[in-house]
Amino acid sequence: MEGIWDSGRRASRNLRRSMSREMKMGAWGMEEVFARRGGRSASWRSDEADDEEALRWAAIEKLPTYDRLRTGLLKRIVKADDEDEDQRRRRRRMMRYEHKEVDVRKLGEDEKKEFIDRVFKVAELDNLRFLNKLRNRIDRVGVQLPTMEVRFENVTVHAKCHVGNRAMPTLTNTARDIFESILGYFGVNLSKRMKLTILNNVSGMIKPARMTLLLGPPSSGKTTLLLALAGKLDSSLKMYGDITYNGYGLNEFVAQKTAAYISQNDVHVAEMTVRETLDFSARCQGVGPKYELLSELAKREKEAGIFPEAEVDLFMKATAMEGMESSLQTNYTLRILGLDICANTIVGDELQRGISGGQKKRVTTGEMIVGPTKTLFMDEISTGLDSSTTFQIVKCLQQIVHLGEATILMSLLQPAPETFDLFDDIILISEGHIVYQGPREYVLDFFNACGFQCPDRKGTADFLQEVTSKKDQKQYWADRTKPYTYIPVSEFADLFKRFHAGLRLENELSVPFNKSQSHKAALIFSKQSVQISDLLKASFAKELLLLKRNSFVYIFKTIQIIIMAIVGSTVFIRTRMHTNSEDDGAKYIGALLFGLIVNMFNGFLEVPLSITRLPVFYKHRDLLFYPAWVFTLPNALLRIPISIFESLIWVGITYYVIGYAPEPARFFKHMLLVFLIQQMAAGVFRATAGFCRSMIIASTGGAIAILSMFVLGGFVLPRGEIPKWCIWGYWASPLSYAYNALAVNEFLAPRWMNTMVTRPDGTTKILGIAVLENVQVFHENKWYWIGVGALLGFSILFNVLFTLSLMYLNPLGKPQAVISEVRDSEITAARSESNKSSRINQANGVARTGRMVLPFVPLAMSFNEVNYFVDMPAEMKEQGAAEDRLQLLREVTGAFQPGVLTALMGVSGAGKTTLMDVLAGRKTGGYIEGDIHISGYPKDQATFARISGYCEQNDIHSPQVTVRESLIFSAFLRLPNEVTYDEKMRFVDEVMELVELDNIKDAIVGLPGVTGLSTEQRKRLTIAVELVANPSIIFMDEPTSGLDARAAAIVMRTVRNTVNTGRTVVCTIHQPSIDIFEAFDELLLMKRGGQVIYSGPLGRHSQNIIEYFEAIPGVSKIKDKCNPATWMLEVSSMAAEVQLGIDFAEYYRSSSLHQHNKALVNALSNPAPGTNDLYFRTKYSQSTIGQFKACLWKQWWTYWRSPDYNLVRYSFTLFTALLLGTIFWKIGQNRNSATDLKTIIGSMYASVLFIGINNCSTVQPVVSIERTVFYRERAAGMYSALPYAIAQVVMEIPYVFIQGMYFTVIVYSMMGFPWTAVKFLWFFFISFFSFLYFTYYGMMTVSISPNHQVAAIFAGTFYSIFNLFSGFFIAKPKIPHWWVWYYWICPLAWTVYGLIVTQYGDLEDTIQVPGEERQKIKDYVKHYYGYHTDFIGVVAAVLVGFSVFFAVMFAYCIKKLNFQQR
Repeated sequence: MEGIWDSGRRASRNLRRSMSREMKMGAWGMEEVFARRGGRSASWRSDEADDEEALRWAAIEKLPTYDRLRTGLLKRIVKADDEDEDQRRRRRRMMRYEHKEVDVRKLGEDEKKEFIDRVFKVAELDNLRFLNKLRNRIDRVGVQLPTMEVRFENVTVHAKCHVGNRAMPTLTNTARDIFESILGYFGVNLSKRMKLTILNNVSGMIKPARMTLLLGPPSSGKTTLLLALAGKLDSSLKMYGDITYNGYGLNEFVAQKTAAYISQNDVHVAEMTVRETLDFSARCQGVGPKYELLSELAKREKEAGIFPEAEVDLFMKATAMEGMESSLQTNYTLRILGLDICANTIVGDELQRGISGGQKKRVTTGEMIVGPTKTLFMDEISTGLDSSTTFQIVKCLQQIVHLGEATILMSLLQPAPETFDLFDDIILISEGHIVYQGPREYVLDFFNACGFQCPDRKGTADFLQEVTSKKDQKQYWADRTKPYTYIPVSEFADLFKRFHAGLRLENELSVPFNKSQSHKAALIFSKQSVQISDLLKASFAKELLLLKRNSFVYIFKTIQIIIMAIVGSTVFIRTRMHTNSEDDGAKYIGALLFGLIVNMFNGFLEVPLSITRLPVFYKHRDLLFYPAWVFTLPNALLRIPISIFESLIWVGITYYVIGYAPEPARFFKHMLLVFLIQQMAAGVFRATAGFCRSMIIASTGGAIAILSMFVLGGFVLPRGEIPKWCIWGYWASPLSYAYNALAVNEFLAPRWMNTMVTRPDGTTKILGIAVLENVQVFHENKWYWIGVGALLGFSILFNVLFTLSLMYLNPLGKPQAVISEVRDSEITAARSESNKSSRINQANGVARTGRMVLPFVPLAMSFNEVNYFVDMPAEMKEQGAAEDRLQLLREVTGAFQPGVLTALMGVSGAGKTTLMDVLAGRKTGGYIEGDIHISGYPKDQATFARISGYCEQNDIHSPQVTVRESLIFSAFLRLPNEVTYDEKMRFVDEVMELVELDNIKDAIVGLPGVTGLSTEQRKRLTIAVELVANPSIIFMDEPTSGLDARAAAIVMRTVRNTVNTGRTVVCTIHQPSIDIFEAFDELLLMKRGGQVIYSGPLGRHSQNIIEYFEAIPGVSKIKDKCNPATWMLEVSSMAAEVQLGIDFAEYYRSSSLHQHNKALVNALSNPAPGTNDLYFRTKYSQSTIGQFKACLWKQWWTYWRSPDYNLVRYSFTLFTALLLGTIFWKIGQNRNSATDLKTIIGSMYASVLFIGINNCSTVQPVVSIERTVFYRERAAGMYSALPYAIAQVVMEIPYVFIQGMYFTVIVYSMMGFPWTAVKFLWFFFISFFSFLYFTYYGMMTVSISPNHQVAAIFAGTFYSIFNLFSGFFIAKPKIPHWWVWYYWICPLAWTVYGLIVTQYGDLEDTIQVPGEERQKIKDYVKHYYGYHTDFIGVVAAVLVGFSVFFAVMFAYCIKKLNFQQR
């Protein structure tokens, strides 16, 4: 190491000498400078070009400072269009350049690309060369760069959490949490929580110009430390101690602008491309002190007579300009992160195909390094990346740190040895203690001094993460002459304080940082670093872009409103609409109300759109990219033209077809109202999304908002009927103003005002006034303009509330890091002291016999000449591909044998997962050719699913069950009936012990990245779920992906234990460490294009694979301590093939190894004597009833532990019942007029509609999540679709029954309906089945949609039609005969029918009917509404039928439709 440091010092001295020589050139005249440079470069550049450059520099120097800082020289290669091949070759030998003066703010995309391609051709090499030039320029004139030293002293972080069953998210626990939090506001603390220490009195220092690596096992506190240092620690955590930047405390400057935390979670706008994402980030972050640095540089260079190098000058100027839409900095960042190949690809998400997971991780990194921040805290930025890509990125960052004097603290999961060696300093953290902090070269010395030694074939990073673990420590004990005793982490921390690196760190921390030495540009003291005008431009550009990318949604909305307008127009068609009586006026009122409701619900799409955008907004807000109003203003303003267009369409179709007042002025006034209703509705739903922050809660919140406005709007309950204590709600409801304004605009028209009607009391009245009085609407013209002003005011108010919610509210739930560490700390604390130490590295020996309780049949798999094709993608056909099919696997032959662990490896795109899916029978499309045999018999997928297991890369499990319950569910469905209950339970316990899950068996699985198990625990659960099926053959796709070295070792120990039981195990693996790679027995290596280039044993220390490749002429020998897996992939890469002129697939096919494998495959393709083919009497191991019972058992736990679903819908139902009961207090006893009866119908209609819609929208996310698990479990042969669907359908019944029961009791008693048993039971029956069919309707919409977002849009399409034909807006006899058919198939119409007939169909009381004599209620119900008492039996049957129909459709679609494409 000292030699390396010495060579570095010599290089530095040489560099300073060369810089000083260049400084002396400043004394020469300009002509002399360029003459000397021209002479030196004559060998590769012409004198003419040199003179041209000198003249152009001279011209630039004469410009005013403002223009000079914006003008650069762009060097371009001179090309001739008509040159032949010889001329081309000569040009390559002797390049000719032209120099062009350019305004750096107006560089075109082609010019930027050409510059980056030329200057940064090979990212890490050219980046170093360029940064050296840039640093040389800065040092040459003595400009000092700002640097940052981050110190943390005695930092302790505590968290509080529930313990044991109290932490389970059950309905009762959640209700207790809510109750305790309410009491907490009044100072009553009933909650008992355990205090957990995440960071324990840690101190240290992150120095500038040095790369620091943060290492530690899972749940050691890495993420918490990074968040604390970046000033972004969650407010629920308590932190003590001091964190300073250059001596300043976190409260003395703006930490979010000074430093950046790069999260391990990739949160991006899916519709934006990679380039657009980075450009937007760059525009929001600004350029920092770059412009001031450039000005100072230019000033000193001019004084010294120094001319900078053109390329460096252009780059510095182009990256120092503020307000540019697309910066050269973005192109540079794309290149060094290897993202230039996907720069114009959208980021994508689970709904839209975009870039890969590894590329998303790089976008997360690029989003921050594209800005001016030089202090970076980077959390696991290499997840999903192979080691060569990680090395390239870290190498470029190292160059930026060393030459740009940046400060970087980076945590990595499994750094390869070559990546590890790029870091200058190491911080090792474990169990909240810092075990080591200091230079990388001393870390092994420290552990040697403690008595532990890193083995020769062990990566240092892997050793460091394992040596502090109680389970893994013993294997590294160096002094075998002394007895080993476990050294706890706290003791390591104390030993480090006495180690020389620890003493030096303590001395450095004891000397306070001199604040006067801090560069003025190092810290940022203002939250606003970019002008508001530039932020608004960027935000408007982004929102406009997203409007275009989401055009389908707005087109769909427009089509939806066109359909609704046509339906409404044909129901209320003018040929059936008259203006002769008050009854005719009531029909127009119904038409106006229908338009009001449709345009109100039209804004509901803002809820999912806004909630989808919230995670990215919260990230940007916390990084202080922009204030909240800069996000909300463009959001609202850019949707105005769309709203105007939709309003024009609605009014254009409906106004004259329905036959509203014909005056043009009233047409435009009506359109203005429709536009303002849409704006108000959009504001309501945006504010709802902002306050609720999750789809389930927002659906409920939105329903509450609309219900309150709807019921108190004056049309369900007339203004005079609203109780005095609720009348404030009428004036606070935007719909009351909209209703008044619409009615006044129509009924004060001449055609209504010129007709007189006779009232029942003999008096005459103007028809328009009479109609308005009947519905208790004001009849002065001023109420139109009051309505307009109120709607405009509400629109502004709701958008302001949306902005305030974004400013002050945080996302729901806690960061994964905090939850994970709290949970894992609990688990660690609960671990038994009796856990035996075992060597992770015992890959080739039997770590434990793991004798299984149940016997199984060892089976071999052989496959011969397997090919796999898919239809040629349309994009490739557009690019000129002539074939109809794309081949992904090409003549793959091999065999997997019992007791042998086989690795399936290759570069990205080689076809590893594709081959595994084909062999396992998991492909849902494509064309498969070739032979696959199981122990000599042709593979039959139905039987193969029973004896095989498949561990998918994505760990998909039901989130609300525990680890043990997940295993029990799998075991009871997949083990044969011959196995008794006790044997199954013992077997589950045996597998939990084998997979090391017994200490977390009662932990909730949770959602990945949100709650529950850590990634590594989830991986082991995935393996265990397959093992309890007692399979003979197991496929594992990337079992170590996304894990740190120690977690990967635990998983591989599990895999090895499984193999040692005699099973056949095959794993795809990405970039394994030496330990993990050499745990495998055999290797099947593939190259891009799906071809095999090696298949055979690895040998001890990978000797077989090394000898095979080293025997190929031209392949370089493996270096000492090099990872054979990394070396093997490098020497067999496509670049190596081109360089050596060899096809490795052809070489393998001509080798003796291939002949041996063919012979083995042929032998395994014939059944052994005395064996029989696999046979099972039934497709599934359990009967249909058994499957149903198991699914129902799991659904019971899922529903019981889903408070965000059940508690939310119960709370909403309770709120709705109490609200309606209060507003419609004793309304059932008011039976004096037809208006009273319509009010009662309105109350029933409103209650069922809103609770039903809420049930529908809240069930959709639950079903969607469970459906993903269903796809995996069905593919594994656990059960068929029918028992699963019936179990989910049945599970809803008790919850909806309870919901319907307490709703009925509250509403029935408060509204004052007659207390007779028959009427009460009918009310309950109809309410129960109405809630049930709405719930099943929501489930059905998910089953026919790819995801719950599309299901929500699909379901919402029919809400308005349900509204129209419910019998509230227009009675059945008045519906045109061409639409009556829809009335009979509208579920809501049958609900209203049943409620009215059962409560009022037999009443003899008389009521007042407008324009007619008094009638009996039962006669009025029969003649006006068309409701017949003797039809109630049919109504009941139809309501049950709707529930059954939607449930059956859900089951059928779940079975037949598969939206999982593989």
